[in-house]
Amino acid sequence: MRTEWVAKRRGQSNVSQMHYARQGVITEEMHYVARRENLPVDLIRDEVARGRMIIPANINHTNLEPMAIGIASKCKVNANIGASPNSSNLQEEVDKLNLAVKYGADTVMDLSTGGGNLDEIRTAIIKASPVPIGTVPVYQALESVHGTIENLTADDFLHIIEKHAQQGVDYQTIHAGILIEHLPLVRNRLTGIVSRGGGILARWMLHHHKQNPLYTHFQDIIEIFKRYDVSFSLGDSLRPGCTHDASDEAQLAELKTLGQLTRKAWEDDVQVMVEGPGHVPMDQIEFNVRKQMEECSEAPFYVLGPLVTDIAPGYDHITSAIGAAMAGWYGTAMLCYVTPKEHLGLPDAEDVRNGLIAYKIAAHAADIARHRPGARDRDDELSKARYNFDWNRQFELSLDPERAKEYHDETLPADIYKTAEFCSMCGPKFCPMQTKVDADALTELEKFLAKETVTQS
Repeated sequence: MRTEWVAKRRGQSNVSQMHYARQGVITEEMHYVARRENLPVDLIRDEVARGRMIIPANINHTNLEPMAIGIASKCKVNANIGASPNSSNLQEEVDKLNLAVKYGADTVMDLSTGGGNLDEIRTAIIKASPVPIGTVPVYQALESVHGTIENLTADDFLHIIEKHAQQGVDYQTIHAGILIEHLPLVRNRLTGIVSRGGGILARWMLHHHKQNPLYTHFQDIIEIFKRYDVSFSLGDSLRPGCTHDASDEAQLAELKTLGQLTRKAWEDDVQVMVEGPGHVPMDQIEFNVRKQMEECSEAPFYVLGPLVTDIAPGYDHITSAIGAAMAGWYGTAMLCYVTPKEHLGLPDAEDVRNGLIAYKIAAHAADIARHRPGARDRDDELSKARYNFDWNRQFELSLDPERAKEYHDETLPADIYKTAEFCSMCGPKFCPMQTKVDADALTELEKFLAKETVTQS
């Protein structure tokens, strides 16, 4: 779809959506997003120009169906996939991608660290994906020096970043905000640094006693991103890994740096979103969202979770979806899903499904709470179908139709029960929705109540 669109822009020094928006140009991607979001196209252009919305759309990802991430658009959900040295391979990751797209992932991040040739895995995922693909280039940079962090150079990082851009990656997590002076601030944490990328940069700085090379070479990264329209996803290397560490000095110091880097990227018309915590108690979520908006000049906020408690391994898709719904309500633009395997192992296909559905629920609940136009339409349609015992319509409108039908059919599988006016919870005699009260009956009742005093016996 985008082959002809991007052909017009190739060869220019800056092909970013923000660059065109700031020139007053409405790109084909902006038109497409406006239709998807049911928003005026001028609003899309203005939000992208301002930096409050991004359209991650690498010019080399031509099979992409453009989408937007920003406070003016619907709350989005990212799904993480990625092969590991201990498990998984290329085909399994492509299968996970297809499953994530099936269940509504708005973007997908390839977090592969092994399990095959990383370039081949990434290329296969991009080729198969209609949604934006994000990556964390420091993982492959580390692999390129055979896991010896001390041997990494700035050129190693830049080489991998440009390679990902050339392959069609739409946004990259760049851990440029963790500075050498931030490292002593983690001293009193229970869980230290839990970001894989952040840990790599921290160990490099501790060994060399030099500043973060992604920070000192940030302008070089900007120049790469301009050529391909890659969006920054500024990584939160010092995100809290437990509720004890939430909103601490280390996290907030890095956030201030991320705000400075956001504005630096904007000077060159490069799109930015900012990553956020992590593990955050419910009473601190609003503060975290407001603080990000303040420090980062309202650049889109992209949060992992946040998990609101630490005691439920195996159920962290639930502990985090609670926080995600609240974060979305307060203005977070995109939620990064957490699966039941979080903290325990590499997610399989069923974990991807469960994590993604939990987060689609959270994002949708946030859109309803923010009174987005049309957000509740599907809820109302499903409620009508439920009241009318239209089981097949209920399944059709569900976020996970297969699961809804599966649960219904466990006890009432025959086709005759698809029109039955009951389910196995209440049975045929106790379902309250069988109490159909028509308008005439209510009118008569109102006349009676106007005249009579109802006895309480």
